[in-house]
Amino acid sequence: MKHRAAYVAFDRFPSSKGSAVHIAQMADELFHGFGGGLLAVLGGGGLPRYQREGTREVARFDAQVPNLIDRAEEFSKWVAAHLEPHRDTLEICHVRDPWSALPAVADGRRHRVVYEVNGLPSIEMSHTWPWAAPGTLAKVRELERFCLERSNAVVVPSRVIGAAVEQLGVPDTKIHLVPNGAEVAERKERPEGAPERYLVYVGALQPWQGLDVLMRAFARLADLDDLRLVVCASVPERRAKPVRRLAERLGIADRIDWRFTLPHHEVAAWLAHAEVSVAPLTGCARNLDQGCAPLKVIESMAAGVPVVASDLPAVRELMVDGVHGRLVPADRPAELARAVRILLEYPDETAAMGRQGREHIEEHLTWARSRARLAEVYRTIAPTEL
Repeated sequence: MKHRAAYVAFDRFPSSKGSAVHIAQMADELFHGFGGGLLAVLGGGGLPRYQREGTREVARFDAQVPNLIDRAEEFSKWVAAHLEPHRDTLEICHVRDPWSALPAVADGRRHRVVYEVNGLPSIEMSHTWPWAAPGTLAKVRELERFCLERSNAVVVPSRVIGAAVEQLGVPDTKIHLVPNGAEVAERKERPEGAPERYLVYVGALQPWQGLDVLMRAFARLADLDDLRLVVCASVPERRAKPVRRLAERLGIADRIDWRFTLPHHEVAAWLAHAEVSVAPLTGCARNLDQGCAPLKVIESMAAGVPVVASDLPAVRELMVDGVHGRLVPADRPAELARAVRILLEYPDETAAMGRQGREHIEEHLTWARSRARLAEVYRTIAPTEL
């Protein structure tokens, strides 16, 4: 079967990470408009290399290449080989990163390219791969520029990321804001074994997520002996060792409940019954210069839970301090602990913040609204009428 549309991402799919939720929504919208398509992603972990789901074909790159740059280059070659059979029929290729974009923007193509920028590897790699040489990062930045210039449209989930893309020379007329979203559904049943009162953290455990800041803040709430911290980590348990060792040093290990790689619907239940959801993002270049679009904030608000988050420009795009929760200075455990304590001391006001957050998502940040914006981008650049 030859396809009119392809969605390519240097990400494992499916997975328990927020990126997988985003990929599912964006790819579904693309394939809905074009009658199916090719989904080319990372595999491994027992996922099948190929599968067909009606008019959708899923191909997964599962080669074991230890070095990140080498793996990215091999992925680009693999993508090129998978796009080649559809050269004559492909109309839209939607990509999420430079490794996916490079083969998509090759000379001689007839299809249009939508480059979705959720992050810039030239910035992120200095945090995820700290031993990367400056020359390597400079080459990655040039690759980003090259692919962005040759794309027909650039999609960003936040204005902060949009500004970072514009600084790379992309005209603002080419940049389209398509924010992350959430489903506002009926409240989930309380998870089995959930503590009576708990704070919740949802997401990965990279340093920029600020889980170490949260641990130090939680240690300052030791007098609230009925309060626990639930960490719904999107990564395997082995990656939590450094943070768990910190919890032991702080004397709070026995007050933390860990849940690893939960299915998305189970995470929603843990959010719904929390007292407060915490997003302690750090004030690093990855979050400030590049920007971010924390899905955990949106999904917490959709669940009707007040949020205590770092006061970063990207977070201010999503929530209002004192209305949907509290914004606190990044990297300040004492301020974070104080904000949580105040919310717990005023349950009526806190519940009202949760309701207002839910209403805000329902009115402005549902996936249906985001998908409608994306569909308009496709219509704008598609070679044929959708």
